[in-house]
Amino acid sequence: MPDYRSVFRPKLFAGKTVLVTGGGSGLGRCTAHELAALGARVGLVGRTHAKLEAVKAELGRPDTLTHAADLRDEGQVKAMVRAALDWSGGAIDGLVNNAGGQFPAPLRDISLNGWNAVVANNMTATFLVSREVYLGAMEARGGAIVNVGADFDLGMPGMGHNGAARAGQTNFTYTASVEWAHAGVRVNSVIPGFIASSGLDRYPERAHEVLRSVKGRVPMKRHGTESEIAAAIVFLLSEAAAYITGIAVRVDGGLHNNARSSFYTVPDHDRSAPYNGFALYTPPKVLG
Repeated sequence: MPDYRSVFRPKLFAGKTVLVTGGGSGLGRCTAHELAALGARVGLVGRTHAKLEAVKAELGRPDTLTHAADLRDEGQVKAMVRAALDWSGGAIDGLVNNAGGQFPAPLRDISLNGWNAVVANNMTATFLVSREVYLGAMEARGGAIVNVGADFDLGMPGMGHNGAARAGQTNFTYTASVEWAHAGVRVNSVIPGFIASSGLDRYPERAHEVLRSVKGRVPMKRHGTESEIAAAIVFLLSEAAAYITGIAVRVDGGLHNNARSSFYTVPDHDRSAPYNGFALYTPPKVLG
């Protein structure tokens, strides 16, 4: 496995087991690489077995768990967590709820099936996986959960189903952080902005120009990197965040803070240097 240039100390997660959903590509793949580089035993969960196996091969860790499942289905989630507990010997120290999916559409054009699919992908799956990991391991042993969401605070015109789902996902984070604190479980969220990840290539062509040009609205004048999201996730999983729970950390280059501005335009600049510790990173084609 090529060296991952993490900012965290070596062996930070030695002896720890971390489950990463959506681990077959994009942010999940990058996060899995950083965790493995820091000594974690990583379990990869996603829909497509071949993608999970490809990441396992990249990691070069024969003991990596790969488990394909539809995380919207309660029975499949229960079976996945049982398999993970069998693999890990009953310990899941960290959980990264990264799996999700959405598509751009105005509210008037969203079918009930489309609405339900996005809510299930981005909110219900987070609840189901978290609940089963909590009941199966963390209620007795403690642990840390990080949910990867999206910024819903000002609504999400053009993707209202995703905005509603992400609002619910983050509210679940707040509630679980209180209800599960007595068990030594911390629950936090990371809210990415526009990240140059492979997930951008799944958007339809009509969205490509928006994805390319959005960096003009970002105060840092660039897209974020997968490594910058992974670093936030790793921090919240780590012992350095032992007194942090129930928060949502935006990693968006200041976009949220500029969203309400009508009287200021951020000058063009190139003063924001990106962090990319992932040797296998490939930029999405849509930004090429």
